Amino acid sequence: MRRDDLPEEGAPGEGAADGGAPEEGALGAGAVAAGGGRSRGRRLLRVGFLLVALGFGGWAVASQWDGVVAGFARLEPAMIAASLAAVVAALLGAMLTWRTLLADLGSPLPFRPATKVFFVGQLGKYIPGAVWPVLAQMEMGRDLGVPRARSAAAFFLMMPIQLATGLLVTLVTLGWDRYGWLLLLAPVLLVLLEPKVINGLIGFGLRRLGREPLEHPLTRRGMLTALCWALAGWVCYGLHLYVVLPQAGPVFAIGAFALSWCLGIMTVVVPAGAGVREAVMVAVLSPVLDSGPAIAVALCSRAVIIVGDLLCAGLAGIAARRGRT
Repeated sequence: MRRDDLPEEGAPGEGAADGGAPEEGALGAGAVAAGGGRSRGRRLLRVGFLLVALGFGGWAVASQWDGVVAGFARLEPAMIAASLAAVVAALLGAMLTWRTLLADLGSPLPFRPATKVFFVGQLGKYIPGAVWPVLAQMEMGRDLGVPRARSAAAFFLMMPIQLATGLLVTLVTLGWDRYGWLLLLAPVLLVLLEPKVINGLIGFGLRRLGREPLEHPLTRRGMLTALCWALAGWVCYGLHLYVVLPQAGPVFAIGAFALSWCLGIMTVVVPAGAGVREAVMVAVLSPVLDSGPAIAVALCSRAVIIVGDLLCAGLAGIAARRGRT
């Protein structure tokens, strides 16, 4: 074919005249419409997720209402406020642990957007099943430019970090004689906290899923910083228990809560370890409290933490919205 026989640049060919290839404008309009539909779908999914999470959180309070009322009856408003403030500080420590990991993996987020993604996503732990918090964080993080694989990696890295620091706190505060058996878990957790091992496991998982490897592997400095934030969170959680149980002493309260949380969170079938954490806490508190008052303390602790979760999610959402105006 001679060059003269080729159609001029920009002239439609026979396929276009026959309705073959659509024009660029039609493609653009279709892409915009599809993108708008996906955006609306994501918004509806988030609203639905939030409503379901809030419903389960409210149900968790209502189902334990009698015990909560009995436990709170002996507390003064100032004690409840102080316990709630300690819980908010502990939740902030958890958020900073997650934010540190995410930044070390290559997605540093400003403080306000990070609080919204973390705290709103964490409400998913009240929905049966263990996947809702990570799915919510992946979806919200995607709108901020965080790859889904990176959000998932930061989320799942928090589990060994919180377990390792929680068990360490338990050993230091409650004594090696009673809880020395926890040392059996130490080698596994130490291996899981080594950045080289973590990066290898993440890379293997991404390859199996057919995804690209992480651009920024986890560093030892990032891991140590995350561990420090996690330890600070355990101290604050213990103080929230100490406020409602001053006779136990702050050191004992820190260890009691750390152990009950660690054993409760291992029960992934139960939303947020509901029931398991309280049962362990009652057993741990037996040296200082009878079973009746111990149950009331455990229920008060659960209620204050639920309120703290809801409060942090609400404040983070308001702060993020104001930051955009």
